[in-house]
Amino acid sequence: MLEHGPSTAAALADRLLLTPAAVRRHLDHLVAEGILEAREQRVYGTRGRGRPAKVFAITDTGRDEFDQAYDDLAVHALRFLAETGGKPAVQEFARRRIAELETRYRPLVEAVGESERPLALAEALTADGYAASVRSGPSGDQMCQHHCPVAHVATEFPQLCEAETEAFARLLGSHVQRLATIAHGDGVCTTNIPTNRRITS
Repeated sequence: MLEHGPSTAAALADRLLLTPAAVRRHLDHLVAEGILEAREQRVYGTRGRGRPAKVFAITDTGRDEFDQAYDDLAVHALRFLAETGGKPAVQEFARRRIAELETRYRPLVEAVGESERPLALAEALTADGYAASVRSGPSGDQMCQHHCPVAHVATEFPQLCEAETEAFARLLGSHVQRLATIAHGDGVCTTNIPTNRRITS
C-alpha cells in the first residue's frame, strides 16, 4: 500500500496471492494497531450499483514504521548547520542534495515525450522510495508521493521540500505548484503540473 496507494482487500489478495479472508484478517489487525485506516473508495465518473468498496490506506503511524533511525541524526546535523551557517547554508545543502537526484532523473525524464514526463519522474521517484503516481485532471497532471523518506526532517526544515519543488519544475519544463506535503501533516505530497503553463526558454 505504501507503493501503490490505498487498496481494496480484493486487490491486495490478488497482488499478494492470498485469499481475501486471509488478507482481511491482516487488515483488521493493522487497522486495530493504527497502521492502516479504512476509507470509502472514491469513484470517478459514473458510479455503479451498491456501496463503493472499502479501501485501506496507510496512516502516519504506519509511515513511521518505514522511517529510519538516522532521521534524528539528520535533524541534529541540519540544526547545527543552521546555527553555524544560518538559513542560507541549509538552503544550499537542500539544493545540493536535490541536485544529485535531478542529475540522475534528467536522462529518464528527457528520454520520453513532454506529456509522458510526469509519469517518468514519478517512476524515478518510486525507485528511490517515494511511492509516486500520476493522475490527470482538468487543469493538468497531479503527481502524488505516497511516502517521503525525509518527512520527519522536512517537518523542521521545509527547505528540502522547496528545493524538490524547484527541481520538479526544471525537470518537467513547467511551472509546478505544491498543493500538499506529508511533512506538513497531509496524507500525501501532491504537486500540480499545469498542462498550459510550460516554461519557454
